Amino acid sequence: MAEDLYHQLLQRNRDWVQRRLRKDPDYFTKLAAGQNPQVLWIGCADSRVPENRIIDTQPGDVFVHRNIANVVVHTDTNLLSVLDYAVNALAVKHIIVCGHYGCGGVQAAMVREPVGLLDNWLRHIQDVYDRYQEELEAIADEKQRVNRLVELNVVEQTHSVALTSIVQRAWHRKMQLAVHGWVFDMHSGRIIDTNCTFNGLGQVRRAYRMKFS
Repeated sequence: MAEDLYHQLLQRNRDWVQRRLRKDPDYFTKLAAGQNPQVLWIGCADSRVPENRIIDTQPGDVFVHRNIANVVVHTDTNLLSVLDYAVNALAVKHIIVCGHYGCGGVQAAMVREPVGLLDNWLRHIQDVYDRYQEELEAIADEKQRVNRLVELNVVEQTHSVALTSIVQRAWHRKMQLAVHGWVFDMHSGRIIDTNCTFNGLGQVRRAYRMKFS
């Protein structure tokens, strides 16, 4: 069964290539010429949240980093490398942190049952829970509580992007750059804007605002 799937994936690739070439014989020549994305997407690794599909974009339109529960950690060199390249090499105009309702990582963080190595990663979401514990525990329905934590996690991770030295330095250099927080609703297919957006150093909390000479 696994071998059949492996060969099916290769065949799907060949079929996709043929469909693309029928529509545009120069498609792959243009694709190979380079990328110029205007958006960096920081999303969840969940297989049901493919960024190009849900915002209807083409290859080359969106630079992407995904991890479990779309967490932004300032010691994560993988994420920071992606962020640095997106801002300083590609000069993206928008950074979007996108979570999704029903996120298994967020739910696991809230339940607090040990699951292994992942526990260390989920602790960052537990920090969010701790910050908003009173609000969250006032929500009786567990599903609604998880979804609210999804929203709050997006807000906090959006803050975390804005607090990075990479983004703050870009704003100091007067680069046009905005950071946004979104939530994807699988049941409707719609994106919910959390209205958490950062556009400049003036919005960075004073304790975290870097002093540039």
